[in-house]
Parts: sequence; structure tokens; C-alpha cells
Amino acid sequence: MKNFNQLKNIFWILAGNTAYAMAVTMFILPNGLITGGTTGLALFFYRQIGLPVQVFVSVFNVAMFLVGAAVLGKTFALTTIVSTLYYPFILSVLQKMPWAGQMTGDNLLAVIFAGLLIGGGIGVVIRAGASTGGMDIPPLVLNKKAGISVSASMNCMDTAILLLQMVFSDREKVLYGILLVLIYTTVLNKVLLLGKAKMQVKIVSERYEEINQAIAEELDRGVTLFKSRTGHLKRDGYVVMSVVSNRELVQLNQLIQAIDPQAFIVIHQVNEVRGRGFTLKKEYD
Repeated sequence: MKNFNQLKNIFWILAGNTAYAMAVTMFILPNGLITGGTTGLALFFYRQIGLPVQVFVSVFNVAMFLVGAAVLGKTFALTTIVSTLYYPFILSVLQKMPWAGQMTGDNLLAVIFAGLLIGGGIGVVIRAGASTGGMDIPPLVLNKKAGISVSASMNCMDTAILLLQMVFSDREKVLYGILLVLIYTTVLNKVLLLGKAKMQVKIVSERYEEINQAIAEELDRGVTLFKSRTGHLKRDGYVVMSVVSNRELVQLNQLIQAIDPQAFIVIHQVNEVRGRGFTLKKEYD
């Protein structure tokens, strides 16, 4: 099982880096778009001195990998080495493919699809427990050495790289670059949370015992009771709190309505749930 999980993680790391490389070869380079990260720096040197993108990416990724390995340790090195070596390789391969080139002349369309591929690619790599290397590493080093927020330093670096590319790009391209970063950041967050989001439900009802029992028996979900007092009539009671999946939410609502149509229900989404029944197996006394 352990070997299977390792192979699965390697597959997703390769797939994520391939998606990233496809975004660069099919949408970013042919349309003259700009972006942040290692690719953004590579585009700057490519357009300034003609240095091939894959050459800069290879050298820069190896350099950052060595820095990361020295500062962040062996575990980091092992999870990042696949991306460090594979991404520049697949980038050079895809650039030689006959179908490589401009997929669309519409810059907005190119930005949208590049953002989807980059965000999805980085997302699956991170979910596999790895890093895409390159410009992902300096923020991690700064966080460990200086306590600077990873997201804050990463956003600052991406913004600086976008501004650097104003040397060869007009204002419209810079705006497209900002839009591209926003799209792939949004997609990245969605991919990281995919399948993890759950619904937390709080029920205020005088028939809390029946609701508690129904959730446990019908949905096989845990329930927590919070002691409460109503604000107007000062009646003591309990708030029933449970966490269910999106699919179970409809069934839960039907159970509550069947027991107490006057129940007060508060529902909101939680990004991730850990513990018994979700990340741990259920145990029964």
C-alpha cells in the first residue's frame, strides 16, 4: 500500500508539472503573456537576452533546490527533486511538439486557460506532498529563517517579477499578467480544498434529544451538544452541532424538519475536517 501511494504521488507530481508546462508552451509564450514565479523570470531573460526558457528554468530550479535542501532539510529535497528535474525536461519536450504554439489569438482566453492549467497543476503537486521548486523555495526559506509569511513573501515576489516585465511589456500585458496570477491562485486554492470541504450545521430546537438520536442513527454522524439559553425568554436548552458532507446535508435537513419544523438551523461551510469519521476510522464503544 505504501509503495502504491508513493507511485500515485509521483504520478500526480508529473501530471501537475506537465499541466504547468502546457500552459507555458500553448498559451503564455505564443501570446506573449507575462506571469510570476520562475516562469516569469525566465520570460524576462528570454525577451531581454534570448536565453531559452527551459535553460533558465533548469539552472534556476537546480540552484533553488540546493538552497532549499541546505536550509530546509532532506525531506524537502526528496519531495521536490522530481519537480526540479522533470519540469524543465517536459517544457523542452512540449516546445518541440508539432501542436505546440498559439492555441488562440484571444489574450483573455489564453489567460483563462493558462490560469486553469497552472493553478490545477500546482495544486495537484502540492496535494501530492511535493513542491514545484523554483520560486516556491525562497518564501519557504524566508519563513523558516525570518518568520515571514509564505503567502505574503510569495505575493511580493510575484508582483516584483510582473513589474520587472514591464521593461518589454505594455500596460495591457501587465494587467493580463495580474489577472493570470489571480486566476491560478484561485484555482490553486480550489484544488487544495477539493473534496475536503464539509458543512457544519447548528440546530436550535426544544426537541434536541430526538434530533441528536436521528443524526446518530440515520446519518451515522457524531453530534456535539452545547448548553445554551435563549436571549428573549431565557429558556435553557442545548444547541446540536454536527458536521456532514454536502450530499448528507439534504437528508439532514429532512430529518430535522420531520422532527421539528420550527427548528432554527445555521449552516456554513468549513474548509477541512480532521478526526474520527473523516480522516480517522470510526470507532464504536
